[in-house]
Formats: sequence, C-alpha cells, structure tokens
Amino acid sequence: MARASRQLKILEIIAKHDIDTQEELVARLREDGYSVTQATVSRDIKDMNIIKTFTDDGRHYKYVAQQPKEPSTADKFIKIFRNTVLSIRSAENLVILKTEQGAASAAAELIDRLEYEEILGVIAGDNTIFVAVDSVDHVDGVIDALENILQ
Repeated sequence: MARASRQLKILEIIAKHDIDTQEELVARLREDGYSVTQATVSRDIKDMNIIKTFTDDGRHYKYVAQQPKEPSTADKFIKIFRNTVLSIRSAENLVILKTEQGAASAAAELIDRLEYEEILGVIAGDNTIFVAVDSVDHVDGVIDALENILQ
C-alpha cells in the first residue's frame, strides 16, 4: 500500500500503544500487513514530525504525533472523506463510493492523494466516485484501505 496508508497506520499504532523503538513500530506494521524497513519507518517518523516523549510512568519513552497548529491539507481531505462517504461497494474491478450530495469531488481528491499503486484512476460525479482498480484481485485490499480511513 501507499505511503499515506502506512502513515495513517503509524498514527493509529502510536495512539493505541506505547511504542519505544522504530524496530517495535516496524514489527507492529508488519503484523498489520505492511512490508516496511526500519529506514522507511525512520523517514515516516521524520516526515510526520513524530517525537519521543516520556510515558505516563516517566520511566520509558514513547512516540507521539505532534499536533499541528493548523490542520494540513491532507487532514482536511481525510475529515471530508470521513464525514461524507456513505457507502463503499464493488463491481468487478471498480470500487464505487456514494457520498453526501456535492461531496464526491473532495472525497475523491483524498483517494488520488493516497497514490495507491493498485488504483488506475478516479472519477467523481456529484455524489458518486468510481475507482478503477488494476485487478479484481486487488479490489478487496483497496476497499479495506478506504474503510480503514473511515474509522
């Protein structure tokens, strides 16, 4: 999966668990199906401005995401996606998303920004998004990734 999906998963992991080392984060990502190296995780940590701080007991460290002063453009599109997507279904190699009226274009922008290798293209109407997936075999993975964003 693409960088954006991996970085969302990193944020999820460090929010749920006290992760002390990059190696531990790599192991958690691999458990969740992400094929990553320590170098990739290191770059993600730097790109995402993740820092280490003390755990609640003050004896160990853990990674935490710093809250940006103003939401990034990516955060805005994620929020739009979460607040407007009503359903995700598939037909052959197409994934079809239904959105609130007038929101398909903004929600589709997030899908484009994810840069999944499996996605060939995205077309948005007023309340419907068509996502062309490169193979029927990859449709379930794309749907899972999009549904994870909704959670």
